[in-house]
Amino acid sequence: MDIAFLLPLVILIGFMFVMTRSAKKKQQQAMQMRDQMQPGTGVRTIGGMYGRVKEVGDDTVLLEVAPGVHALYAKNAVGAVLEDEEYDRIVNGSPEADEDAPVVPDDASSLTAHEASAEATTDEKIGLGKESGPDHAADEAGEPKDETKRDGDDGQK
Repeated sequence: MDIAFLLPLVILIGFMFVMTRSAKKKQQQAMQMRDQMQPGTGVRTIGGMYGRVKEVGDDTVLLEVAPGVHALYAKNAVGAVLEDEEYDRIVNGSPEADEDAPVVPDDASSLTAHEASAEATTDEKIGLGKESGPDHAADEAGEPKDETKRDGDDGQK
């Protein structure tokens, strides 16, 4: 046998070994996470349903998905076991108070109120983009100004 034939085969077997090993690690971590479930913990299912664990069986778990509403799920359907603070934040919608975060107003009026009051006190005229000069004098007199040149036209009338 030639070594050029064996090298790709060895690389392929090594790659498959690494892939199956990482998949086994993920499965073991998921099993450990599901074993941590006990009554009262908050969980998220793989379908995105949030609930509190009421009972844990061998292959099933009873979740309270709303007050007084219980649903039976397979243990494999639990995607994540959540911390109590995280579960309460997600379900109750109470945002975490971050003191370092900047305060953003609901509307932009508070951002421009100071600038608007400063502009109102000045007596200067506000330029709205109109310029006064010899080019614009003809426009103001009501005579249209034709600035377009055509092929073979020198621009003179």
